[in-house]
Amino acid sequence: MRVSQYMISTLREVPAEAEVVSHQLLVRAGMIRKLSAGVYSYLPLGWKVMQKIANIIREEMNQAGGQEILMPIIQPAELWQESGRWSVYGDELFRLKDRHQRDFCLGPTHEEIITDLVRREITSYKQLPLLLYQIQCKFRDERRPRFGLMRSREFMMKDLYSFDRDEEGLDISYNKMFQAYVNVFKRCGLSFRPVEADSGAIGGSSTHEFMVLANSGEAEIVYCSDCDYAANVERAESLIRENNDKEAEKERELLHTPGMHTIEQIAEFVGVNKEKTIKTIFYESDKGVICAVVRGDREINEIKLLNQIDATELKLANDETVKRITGSDPGYVGPIEIKGIEIIVDEEVLQLKNAVAGANKEDYHFINVNYGRDFQATKVADIRTVKAGDFCPRCGAVLNSARGIEVGQVFKLGIKYSSKLGATYVDENGQEKPIVMGCYGIGVGRTMAASVEQNHDEKGIVWPVAIAPFEVIIVPATMKDDRQAEIAEKLYQDLLKAGIDVIIDDRCERAGVKFTDADLIGYPYRITVGKKTVSENTVDLKTRSTGQEITLQLSEAAEYVSRLVIENR
Repeated sequence: MRVSQYMISTLREVPAEAEVVSHQLLVRAGMIRKLSAGVYSYLPLGWKVMQKIANIIREEMNQAGGQEILMPIIQPAELWQESGRWSVYGDELFRLKDRHQRDFCLGPTHEEIITDLVRREITSYKQLPLLLYQIQCKFRDERRPRFGLMRSREFMMKDLYSFDRDEEGLDISYNKMFQAYVNVFKRCGLSFRPVEADSGAIGGSSTHEFMVLANSGEAEIVYCSDCDYAANVERAESLIRENNDKEAEKERELLHTPGMHTIEQIAEFVGVNKEKTIKTIFYESDKGVICAVVRGDREINEIKLLNQIDATELKLANDETVKRITGSDPGYVGPIEIKGIEIIVDEEVLQLKNAVAGANKEDYHFINVNYGRDFQATKVADIRTVKAGDFCPRCGAVLNSARGIEVGQVFKLGIKYSSKLGATYVDENGQEKPIVMGCYGIGVGRTMAASVEQNHDEKGIVWPVAIAPFEVIIVPATMKDDRQAEIAEKLYQDLLKAGIDVIIDDRCERAGVKFTDADLIGYPYRITVGKKTVSENTVDLKTRSTGQEITLQLSEAAEYVSRLVIENR
């Protein structure tokens, strides 16, 4: 391919709306263009990267036994109503009506469609296990599309669904896909970590997210350096150290605390650490008002709380609701004498002795508050947000934290969908049983964006060889020198014959412009044909990832570069 014939539109200025590096560089390098909020066109360079990622995914899915299909994007509401998700999925679901006023949606995922397909095709245990996948566009009406391809409304995704006879078979399929995902992201040249996660709207009993580690990551993960434990903070757990404090329970006292309505203020006023205070927050949900109680230095994990009450919606209660229940403004509320609503207390609170809590009376707090004697929970559970410095739930070592970009997720669905949609099989004893399912997704565009977030410098993108739009660019310093042009063309043809994905910059531009574009776009290797090539029969080879430049004999250049590329694919 020749740059003069290729649609490459690089930009020198950073786009005003681009908030993160990947968005900035993918636009500047001429790989994507915005159509509307969260909707992008892929230009030739960007689409070539997407195809390379998709091909790696396809090869690994096929190797694991997957069979590729293609399902409709437009999905009838009846199937979503049958699964129960039509009313609970939320505003992210693009809903539409056809000319006959029948309800449809644009597929954000395909659990209903694949289950409907399989229930029509699979009848016997002899047809299981089965792995079916597709690579296609998905649609989610994000409330706030942002960060370019990382949070968009239309995106390309690989989704695979496994169908097994029982949980043991699901474990095999799940582990097979888990390893396939490890292979995919290794081949894409990414630094990543699988982490335990929350299953969200997809549902299921167990799930892992694959996180590409990057400072700009939208998600926080915690991990242990002494064992393999890692989890998204939405799901993360931590070890509770027992309180060995021999302090005796003291009599509860009411303390005047004028204007002290934050944890920080009350802790300083009383003269205790924040760890010895109690934070009480009220929420409204589709299951009613909930009182959540955690230690004062903690934040409530709303995902964990939502799972504990088995609700679909959760939001902070307004001041009027709080005052109706407690008789006080929010700054002075506590768990004592709260009646008529569910009280979820974090298990860590049970370790506190003689703590400080709101008195449900403006300008007053209680001191010497103890669980059991002064208040009780309707449920004790883990509802706190784990942070760096907490202790690993598996080995007890100190947890660390990092930022990550989710690029893939694997779920154990069990019979969540098959039982509701009637996807069954007949076993060897003639008994009808529900098919046990799993689902497994990879965001193709997110993987491309995550790679840029992880691989860039001040000059532009630094693509891993396996997913670069072209592996090598040949740059004649000037096309006005016929000898340089002739040598560059010969080298280009030799690399093509060797199976190298190569492009030649045959534009009548200054060498500096060509070098700047090459660095911005991020080709892994650049061969420069210049004056020395003509006079000394040498070329310069630059490795984009290291910046290292070496001089090669022209007669050896094609073979050397071919070998280098193949070794690093």
